[in-house]
Order: sequence, then C-alpha cells, then structure tokens
Amino acid sequence: MAAERKIEEYLRDTVKATGGRAYKFTSPGNDGVPDRLVLLPGGRVVFVELKAPGRKPTALQELQINRIRQLGFDVRVIDNKADVDKLVKGGDAL
Repeated sequence: MAAERKIEEYLRDTVKATGGRAYKFTSPGNDGVPDRLVLLPGGRVVFVELKAPGRKPTALQELQINRIRQLGFDVRVIDNKADVDKLVKGGDAL
C-alpha cells in the first residue's frame, strides 16, 4: 500500500535522523512478526508494525505482537506520522 509505504519511509528517515536504526524485520517461519526493529539512542528497542491509516493488525499479527509484549518488549502499531514522532521522542507505548 502506498500510504503504508510513506509512513514506513518516514519512520526510517526520522529514526535515522536521531542516530538510530529502523531495520526491516523478517523472521522466516514466523509469519505476522512486526515490520521493523527500531533501535534508538539510549538503548531503546521497539518493534513496529506499520499499517495504512485506520488499518488494524491481522489476527496473526496480534498474536505475534502479544507474544513479543509478554517477553517485556515494546511493540507499537503505527498508522500515521504523528505516532512516529511520539515513538522517537520517547512517548508512552501505543
């Protein structure tokens, strides 16, 4: 989707501007894992599932998100640029 791609590009560029990294994340044999593994200055690690505006994760994506959260990791579902800005500024988990 073009809208999701634009948000993903914004995430990548915004994180890079802070000195962080937003790695494209794939895990063979584990469908539904979040799209990006974001590493921010100060040792912050956040998994990010990107969606087109107003779209929600699939049931499989929700399952994977919940598994990762149960391990104590921060996982965000982001569908707009404002939430990217909150993530980079250290805003509360979404």
